[in-house]
Amino acid sequence: MDTSRLLRTSGTLAATAALLLSALTAGPAAPTASASARPQDGDEPGTTTVATGPEETGAGPAGPAAAGLLRPYYAQKLRWHSCTGKGAGFECASMKVPLDYASPRAGDITLAVARKRATGSSGHLGSLLVNPGGPGGSAIDYLQSHAATKYPAEVRARYDLVAADPRGVGRSTPVTCLSDGEMDRYTQADPNPRTAAQTRGYVANLKKFSQGCATRAGRMLRHVSTVEAARDMDVLRGLLGDGKLHYVGASYGTFLGATYAELFPSRVGRLVLDGALDPSLSAERINREQAAGFQTAFTSFARDCARQVECPLGTTGPDEAGKRLRAFLARLAGHPLTTHDSRRLTEGLATTGVIAAMYDEGAWPALRRALSDAADGDGTVLLALSDAYYERDEHGAYSNLMAANSAVNCLDAPAAFHGPEDVRRALPAFRKASPVLGEALAWASLGCAYWPVRPTGHPHRITAHGAAPILVVGTTRDPATPYPWARSLASQLSSGRLLTYDGDGHTAYTRGSECVDEAVDSYLLTRTPPPATRRCS
Repeated sequence: MDTSRLLRTSGTLAATAALLLSALTAGPAAPTASASARPQDGDEPGTTTVATGPEETGAGPAGPAAAGLLRPYYAQKLRWHSCTGKGAGFECASMKVPLDYASPRAGDITLAVARKRATGSSGHLGSLLVNPGGPGGSAIDYLQSHAATKYPAEVRARYDLVAADPRGVGRSTPVTCLSDGEMDRYTQADPNPRTAAQTRGYVANLKKFSQGCATRAGRMLRHVSTVEAARDMDVLRGLLGDGKLHYVGASYGTFLGATYAELFPSRVGRLVLDGALDPSLSAERINREQAAGFQTAFTSFARDCARQVECPLGTTGPDEAGKRLRAFLARLAGHPLTTHDSRRLTEGLATTGVIAAMYDEGAWPALRRALSDAADGDGTVLLALSDAYYERDEHGAYSNLMAANSAVNCLDAPAAFHGPEDVRRALPAFRKASPVLGEALAWASLGCAYWPVRPTGHPHRITAHGAAPILVVGTTRDPATPYPWARSLASQLSSGRLLTYDGDGHTAYTRGSECVDEAVDSYLLTRTPPPATRRCS
């Protein structure tokens, strides 16, 4: 099991849950020119002010000598063409960015870009970049499967929706670590090693993953930080002809957006940070507070389950439901369940399936069905939820989500723990945060301990002095990015404005709240953020 700090939107998981429920109910079954520059926020009508190169904010972290070497990257042309396959109706392109911004001559990497043209014929506001989080989630997949259809019509009418898979992710130059068969074995690992032998096996599994990354990813492992990804976004902004960056980032995408604001405050346009990560927290604290977030989500699920006709965890309340779930998961350690697949449902896979369903209340019916089936000896639906979390398809192929997730997290901050003894010391605090999932999430926090590359980032407050108003959205019962993180980020940002959604699930925009959608849309369309006291339910 590997679920540590996987922060992304719930759209993919919710869609998978819907498909599962549908199946259970029904039974088996030409090139175009690059966008021209248009007036942006702060421009006078009829004029264009486009910041095209690194010199606009000085050399920044690249250093003064490197700044001039970056200008060719800002001068390249995006050559758009019709996307193929599932991307029909979208335009695709590729762009070059330096592997190392401090040494631009060290070589290039390629980023994949896609866009959906604005549907309206007037009132164009430029490009709106989107990112679903992860780190490791494909922004292009998110654009094509969610943003291009779920974002409100007026937003789609006035913005070109644009996505770039970040460095190390998806269609861009990727980080890879294990083969598909090796990933199957990796994800099946016992999430709660109880004996010395089990602990040695758990550590060996982590070391094999880390070594696989070192072998397969090579130099890329040193250059997939969030700072570098944010600098890539500025190159893309310039190539799109936008003087300011307009952006909707969800989950980990909020950290990417906040980092951009820190690096390029004068280039901030309309930034929406939904389901915020607090950049000032250590990795250990992030993981522990995330455990508490998943406990909150499980409590909501258990209460909802108890109101249904049949609840596989009983109807006496969250405490009893938690005891039943822990007992069920513990039994799987010695007796995995059969599935319709050749794989068995192990404790690790089942735990991941439960965590996956906590991201979105729309997945709760699928989880109820999964647990009911598991009580009858069939682990198929829980395994499907776990596969959706890991982005494993029906042919057994994995995306590189988990490889990129570890690569970015382990570079962005020092490891939460340095060995099993650290985890065991922290177990009481994690159990207190989540009696149901705390132990598993504590052990999942050990992944970066054996990483082959030293971290380059560190926890710190982000203020982004001089940036235009930035909208931070927080959900009160968000499992993956707890609500206090949104409050903290909004208070750190010198121009931060908090919008609160009193509800369940991970992130809030385009997830069913008209109040949230109207507030975000108004900000994106008029540049006016909602009042600081705005609360939606």
